[in-house]
Amino acid sequence: QVQLVESGGGLVQPGGSLRLSCVASGSIFSINPMGWYRQAPGKQRELVATIGSNDHTNYADSVKGRFTISRDNAAKTVYLQMNSLKPEDTAVYYCHVDRWGIDYWGEGTLVTISS
Repeated sequence: QVQLVESGGGLVQPGGSLRLSCVASGSIFSINPMGWYRQAPGKQRELVATIGSNDHTNYADSVKGRFTISRDNAAKTVYLQMNSLKPEDTAVYYCHVDRWGIDYWGEGTLVTISS
């Protein structure tokens, strides 16, 4: 069984920064792609960033140049550094892992960008 626990969300002013963390428990390996998705009120869940087994990263166009995804395989943790935050980044952010075709999700952490 795999569990994902996110942390680091909160209320930040526009232009500010946050760092999200997601700790995985269970059989997660460096080969399993991990990522962050988000869901804003009234909208569908969307991909934010992913990181593969070779540390290859992929970003949504809306966050390129502002967000950075990274992972610590020994700690089974994936991070999302978010800079230059905008009000439109407000959403619940979910951690995801693809464990050989099976999707696992965290409970989510709320990020609110507001002055």
